Amino acid sequence: MRNVTLKQLRALAAVAETGSVTAAAKRLHVTPPAVTMQVQALEDLLGVPLLDRLGERFKPTDAGREVIETATRIEAELHNCAAAMEALRNLSGGRVAVGVVSTAKYFAPYALGAFRAEYPQIELSLMVGNREDIIAALKADSIDIAIMGRPPRDLQVDMHAIGDHPHIMIAPPHHPLVGRRHLKLAEFAHETFLVREVGSGTRMLMEWFFAQADLHPPISMEVGSNETVKQAVMAGLGLSFISAHTIAAELESGRLAPLDVEGLPIVRQWFLAKRSDKRLAPAAAAVKAFLVERGREFLPSVKPIA
Repeated sequence: MRNVTLKQLRALAAVAETGSVTAAAKRLHVTPPAVTMQVQALEDLLGVPLLDRLGERFKPTDAGREVIETATRIEAELHNCAAAMEALRNLSGGRVAVGVVSTAKYFAPYALGAFRAEYPQIELSLMVGNREDIIAALKADSIDIAIMGRPPRDLQVDMHAIGDHPHIMIAPPHHPLVGRRHLKLAEFAHETFLVREVGSGTRMLMEWFFAQADLHPPISMEVGSNETVKQAVMAGLGLSFISAHTIAAELESGRLAPLDVEGLPIVRQWFLAKRSDKRLAPAAAAVKAFLVERGREFLPSVKPIA
């Protein structure tokens, strides 16, 4: 059956249903000889007769009925596929896998929620991980698009800016450095810092910032999540360099305090990333366009240091 064609199956089914080569040809908008040729080619391929002639009409043989049942199932699946493609074209269906670096989880779900409000038929899945996790997922093609900071070095991606991403230094509210102006990095030489794990974009940016002053801050604890970093800083276990978007609520409530450090905030960009060699389905393309056009609306508001 490997070399059977749709034309052959449709010709057989049309003759069986109409009982006539002429009627089948009219239904298929071809000539009667073309129908005869397709049915004969199918019989030659399968090695069994598929039609019996009874008077002026054709009837399927047992083998013919078996082939016609298969053809009917194929036509049904093709119809279902066409309906699915129409749904995707009209954004009335589809599934989109979105990856976000963990720092982006403070705004990305709100943006995706707003998208779902406009396109409720599109199914979204959300993967949260550190920078290395998200890059690995892009490489494996297990996500369609990603929200992240700097582009990966060893993967060709298309990057589209979403909005500013500031990074600051924080302390517990009663720390002696809180309230002082224009702090220099050298003043932190004897402070201890809570940092994210190796592979975190925030950690890489912090290390780069201190390296500019030829300093290596003492690390008291390596922490795998921003939430734990915040709790540890509030508990007085150290200072931290962190995305301002992760601590907007804590700054507002006074549970954490920003430090006025020369050279900060460092403002990077949030980006929407997709593999350059990946062609997005309509649903994924719609999510991408929404995040690029409206993603900045959902970025947390951070007040400047007073």
